[in-house]
Amino acid sequence: MKKVMALSALIATGLLAAPAVQAAEGPLMMRVRALSMGVDNDNSHSAGQVVNSGNPLKANDKIFPEIDFTYFITPNIAAELILTYPQKHDIKFGGVKIGDVKHLPPTLTLQYHFLPEGTVRPYVGAGINYTRFMSVHINAQPAVGINSPIDIDRNSFGLAGQAGVDFKVADNWFVNLDAKYVKIEAKDVRITGGALAGTKVTDLKIDPWLLSVGVGYRF
Repeated sequence: MKKVMALSALIATGLLAAPAVQAAEGPLMMRVRALSMGVDNDNSHSAGQVVNSGNPLKANDKIFPEIDFTYFITPNIAAELILTYPQKHDIKFGGVKIGDVKHLPPTLTLQYHFLPEGTVRPYVGAGINYTRFMSVHINAQPAVGINSPIDIDRNSFGLAGQAGVDFKVADNWFVNLDAKYVKIEAKDVRITGGALAGTKVTDLKIDPWLLSVGVGYRF
């Protein structure tokens, strides 16, 4: 019995003295972020065919959750897919709400991670955004007094730029800060009813800054 107790004590001492084994980091990271979308649409101006005005067509800023998946092709090179659910925006002309629209903006970027094994891991990325506009409910009546339903081009493709940093806080767990600039534009905003049907009014340039903070886990 004394020998068994002595051997048990020796094993326990050895385990306590041994360095902790870190969990292996796999090639896939999943993050959940809170995202602030700052819309840069002051350059969306009336084309003047219907209303000769310099008032921009504007979409409102948003705060919403998003989820992204990053796959590390090499320790330094990764691809990231950013997803969310359709976001609803109020649309204003000359400060007057004329309707709303939803958009779904998945973005894919290719990233370079400078310090892939560090506690602080900065990265930059570039890629492409596809935005699908849906549930378009816009009418010029509140702004210009003309009952004119308005529609927009439902598809937008644009470039995206990205910079961010991951802070390792525990095995496989990270806190993330990220900033993106994305080109999103609903071209060919046009009247769809009445004598002016088919007339282009403007373009809706959203071009948002996307600032986010979140947590990630690497598998």
